[in-house]
Amino acid sequence: MSHLSLSRRHLLSSAAALAAVAATPVLAQAQPADPTAIKAAMRKAARYMVDKVSHEGGYVWQTLPDRSREWGEIEAYRSSVWIQNPGTPLVGQLYLDAYHATGDEYFYQAAAKAADVLIRGQLPSGGWNYLFDLKGEASLKKWYDTIGKNAWRLEEFQHYYGNGTFDDSCTSDVAKFMLRIYLEKKNPRYKDSLDKVIKFVLDSQYKNGGWPQRFPLKDEFHHHGRPDYTSLVTFNDDVSAENIEFLIMVWQTLGDKRALDPIARGMDCFAKAQQPKPQAGWGLQHTVADLKPTGARTYEPPAMVSHTTQGNCQLMMDFYELTGDPKFMARLPEAFDWLESIRLPASFDPQQRYPTFIEIGTGKPMFIHRKGSNVVNGEYYANGDINRTIAHYSSFRGINPAALRKRYDALMKIDPAELTKTSPLKGGRKPLPRYFTFKEVGFEDLRTDAVQTVKPSTPDEVSKVLTSVDADGIWLTPLKSTSYRYTRDSTDAPAPGDYATTHVGDVTDTSAFTDPKPSLGISTAVFVANMGTLIRGLPTVAKA
Repeated sequence: MSHLSLSRRHLLSSAAALAAVAATPVLAQAQPADPTAIKAAMRKAARYMVDKVSHEGGYVWQTLPDRSREWGEIEAYRSSVWIQNPGTPLVGQLYLDAYHATGDEYFYQAAAKAADVLIRGQLPSGGWNYLFDLKGEASLKKWYDTIGKNAWRLEEFQHYYGNGTFDDSCTSDVAKFMLRIYLEKKNPRYKDSLDKVIKFVLDSQYKNGGWPQRFPLKDEFHHHGRPDYTSLVTFNDDVSAENIEFLIMVWQTLGDKRALDPIARGMDCFAKAQQPKPQAGWGLQHTVADLKPTGARTYEPPAMVSHTTQGNCQLMMDFYELTGDPKFMARLPEAFDWLESIRLPASFDPQQRYPTFIEIGTGKPMFIHRKGSNVVNGEYYANGDINRTIAHYSSFRGINPAALRKRYDALMKIDPAELTKTSPLKGGRKPLPRYFTFKEVGFEDLRTDAVQTVKPSTPDEVSKVLTSVDADGIWLTPLKSTSYRYTRDSTDAPAPGDYATTHVGDVTDTSAFTDPKPSLGISTAVFVANMGTLIRGLPTVAKA
């Protein structure tokens, strides 16, 4: 559940922007680069990342050039391997993209190193956590008991469960990478890991079709007296949708019929969880027994949730395109009506924004605040005050009911038989898309008639990336986030100052925050973006 961090979807859609940040301006229009020079630059950068930056093939998000400090979503150890994107699975996928673009065996070997280290972090259950530690569980527990538990706003790191997570697509991202690298050369060591994670996804699904955030199920962390939310049916961060997408890939590529019923039940859960009018939407998490919206972290109260409802509406339309089943469309207009109804009036909010949280029953907007200075004395709370809301988790969302209605109306004009004739659920075997890191691979890319097209990089874009490398052939970029070093645990006594609207509390808070004076360093997000620019600059990479 990253906040300051880039989500995978946002990361991939922002690749060009990230590359531009890392590159120096070029005033004159550049000439097309020599493909040999592009490939040489790609290999040099990748070799530096593998040999100098990686942790035995694994990656964190950013590191200082002298390796004195490293971070994932928060500070990491030198022995940490980060799963959350832009972590190890994304870098591994990038290496496979480079291998497909160049045929250079080095890139496959770089991807294999990432896959091999990920296997070391696979839990006995078959899933993965946000991170693991190459020194073993004792070192990981120490990290959780120091850095993790003192990260005020990052409640998901405050307790060590020892189980796997679907949050932030951690397990599903590794699963897709493991599927992809297995299919590349059918190496049996990757098939063993793949079989384990397929079983993990199947075993963790509830009978109602939903998935918990973490598995195996545990009830251990009752933060500020709140229930442990990790076993709830989770829609937040596309937990269920990512698992459905992975299972469709399994069906298409392996022909594993075990995936079909869980796919159907997973889609059905969305329809069953839609609430009745007038609040015909969804929450971040729903109860297992009756699929009612409920709370999660202490700044996620029991509520109807605007952006989750918008996202689930889009997914329901995706499911209709996959199946032609009218149940996925039947009640969507009710959700559109509800979203339109929650827009704040100008008399209350001159910007007429859409609130994130709406109180169940009353329909009143709920805004999130906090008091205190750290994880011990601090507290989050919700009320009707629109002023001074927390900075790291927005109380407002970009909602577009008109766009939802437009797509709905367009789909309703198409014969379901025509709509579903190229559905991956009705077609036969099909290879995965050739490239995974240029944009998010979605349901539309899995259709039987889908042809992946790649937008070529311009000569200027390629030139900027090629001319912005340092002597080692890597890109140094301002590291926009930092954190206080862990020195001691947080205390009951609030520190002086106002932390209500900051990203970080007092000096004992290990949460990441925007660095006012960014240091230059190495960022996996920028590495992936710049490598993508170079790959798309190769003349042979125009269509996959």
